[in-house]
Amino acid sequence: MSEPGNPDREVVRAIGIPRSVSPEAQAFLRQGGLTAAGREGPAPAADDFAGWAARRKATDDMLVAAFEARAGAASVEEIEVNGVPVHVIAPDGAPADTSDPVYYDIHGGALFYGAGAACRAMAKNSAERARMLTWAVDYRMPPEHPYPAPLDDCMAVYRGLLETRPPAKIVVGGASAGGNLAAALIVRAHDEGLPMPAALALLSPEVDLTESGDTFQTSLGVCSLGRLLEENRIYAGGHPLDHPYLSPLFADIPATFPPTFLQSGTRDLFLSNTVRMHRKLRDAGVDAELHVWEAMPHGGFFGAPEDAEIGDELRRFIAKHVD
Repeated sequence: MSEPGNPDREVVRAIGIPRSVSPEAQAFLRQGGLTAAGREGPAPAADDFAGWAARRKATDDMLVAAFEARAGAASVEEIEVNGVPVHVIAPDGAPADTSDPVYYDIHGGALFYGAGAACRAMAKNSAERARMLTWAVDYRMPPEHPYPAPLDDCMAVYRGLLETRPPAKIVVGGASAGGNLAAALIVRAHDEGLPMPAALALLSPEVDLTESGDTFQTSLGVCSLGRLLEENRIYAGGHPLDHPYLSPLFADIPATFPPTFLQSGTRDLFLSNTVRMHRKLRDAGVDAELHVWEAMPHGGFFGAPEDAEIGDELRRFIAKHVD
């Protein structure tokens, strides 16, 4: 960590566990957060498909274990929308009629991880948090399928969803890398003349692939998530990292952008992403809410009361904006 006023001088400091959060959150922080299994060391080369396959399997196994342990009861159906696989999740107790609103979930995973069973496990948690019928897009990912393939898949499913629901009954949401794709989808949908959904949820979104924000320095080593510039460059496939469809933070935000819920924590590496995106939306006249939780790292506390509060706030926001 750099000394204030002298970015080249490293400063070592001990960061304790705050008493200002729940005992469950303290225990999660004490154990070091969610382990990024399989992501030790530098990323494999873009053409090292075997290396990426091994790295992806280890990470996806970790995601399945972490998210399935938290998932509530739900029915799951696998469908295909415009050639893209989609997991349809109906949590117990949530409306599942074809006329009911849909939460369109775009999974996280650093743009490289979270397909298949991991996508399904994360979608169950998203569906339970929103308490809505949920469509979860299982988009293609790099290195085999770099940008624009993942965003193309998300757009294809959004177009298909618009054929089944009016925009007033659609909420688009994404966490982390999914927040990147969710925001990019809205920017591109606007550019292509598609109708806007009723609301947008960005949970600790990776909206700046250049990683230029302050907390990429101040929270490095505090948050369990590390910097992802190597992965970001491979994902971009030679395109500029600050392109609006790659880093929606740098897009020209229209006033017609949907009402947006943004969430982060004070120990989140992506706090700057979230704060800056909130200011960008507010400056454009968009109805945007920013919610920041004490001591929360990227992805939350995985079972603490503070995580339930995120769901409470999100559902309140959705109820305010969805027909």
